Amino acid sequence: MNKENVCLISLGCPKNLVDSEVILGHLNSDRFNITNDEEQADILIINTCAFISDAQEESVDTILEATRFKEDGSCKLLIVCGCLPQRYKADLAKELPEVDIFMGTGDAVRIVELIDEYRTSKQQLQAVSAPTALHDHTTPRVKASPFYTSYVKIAEGCSNCCSYCIIPQLRGPLRSRTIASVVAEVEASVQAGVKEINLIAQDITAFGHDLKDGSTLEKLLRELVKIADLKWIRLLYAYPDGVTDELIDLIASEEKICNYLDLPLQHIDDAILTKMNRRIDEQQLRALIQRIRQRVPNITLRTSFIVGFPGETEAQFEKLLDFVNEGHFDRVGAFCYSQEDGTSAAQLDNQIDEELKEQRQKKIMTAQSTISLTKHHALLGQEIDVLVDGFSEETDLLLQGRSRGQAPDVDGIVYITAGQPNIGDIVAITVTDTTEYDLIGEMVGEGE
Repeated sequence: MNKENVCLISLGCPKNLVDSEVILGHLNSDRFNITNDEEQADILIINTCAFISDAQEESVDTILEATRFKEDGSCKLLIVCGCLPQRYKADLAKELPEVDIFMGTGDAVRIVELIDEYRTSKQQLQAVSAPTALHDHTTPRVKASPFYTSYVKIAEGCSNCCSYCIIPQLRGPLRSRTIASVVAEVEASVQAGVKEINLIAQDITAFGHDLKDGSTLEKLLRELVKIADLKWIRLLYAYPDGVTDELIDLIASEEKICNYLDLPLQHIDDAILTKMNRRIDEQQLRALIQRIRQRVPNITLRTSFIVGFPGETEAQFEKLLDFVNEGHFDRVGAFCYSQEDGTSAAQLDNQIDEELKEQRQKKIMTAQSTISLTKHHALLGQEIDVLVDGFSEETDLLLQGRSRGQAPDVDGIVYITAGQPNIGDIVAITVTDTTEYDLIGEMVGEGE
């Protein structure tokens, strides 16, 4: 029996990437061969994102592009899974008859069963169940990230219910893994050569709240730092109201926990924060940032803001812009509010014009670029640890990597102009030049 070639296109965030790894893990190797070449795929799988309208458009465009492989006969089976079918399964089935199987966010375990069912019935299938699934360390996975780094999803779903966000409907309520399960996964990853672990969830600070057994993010971290050959642990998506003094002290005291925190604030104006259903106000946010900076002076802080939320006045936006200009953050992402059906914010009056949203977004990012450049200039002449990713995408004459303060895919990189470290090495680099988003430096130490 000839194996079928399967290509999976993963869209959206790292949480989606983990889901894609789980999907591939359920395709047993005696029947399927995984390929990155869409043109060689007998089965094409697209794991979609539907968080905001731009992501939905990218997902639909990718699906439409994939249909050409069905038309030319090279692709025998087109599967669309993830957030888009979870949200729009009925509409998609009518609008995309070329798709053979639709799967929801929690249906990865059924993929082979569904492939076989379709082959028998020859009828379009919609397998979109309620989002209740939760993988663990025993779940089969096919790793899609480089051998030295990995994303570890410690919880699924979200119970925060921010007024602008559709995630609870797509992913269900918070479901945390056990500490033992996460530790077992990380131990296995480290044994396979992983040096960097990026902990992810919709809100990592909510980890354990649903288990009622005393599990917390802090307790999990205390177990993870005991893993001998693990070098870096990075914390992504930490809601500000869940950042405790204990967590801050752990970041400060534990060498393996990167001095890095992704802290999505979304806004600084109290009235906007209330309408967003965020459980923290300006005074508390400022006090939190002050505590973090005092206890971890060299921390890299990343945040995200939403501009153009319904009813955002010019004064409220200027307050946000002034807050950004105060220079609290090393990295900032600014996003235009997206009016999403099914969210309470979509029903609010005074929706903002798209052009005005884009103007406000540009002002935030322009302000932050100056701040980022200034912060990078302060690193000139300093030595920093860098995890080597490989040859630069700009030129194969340079290697590139990332510091503790640079998360994969979302932050800048370090260009290495001197030295020949191996991919996956962690080396000492002296910073010799900077841009707004990237660093340039020379290797001065041996790789680990």
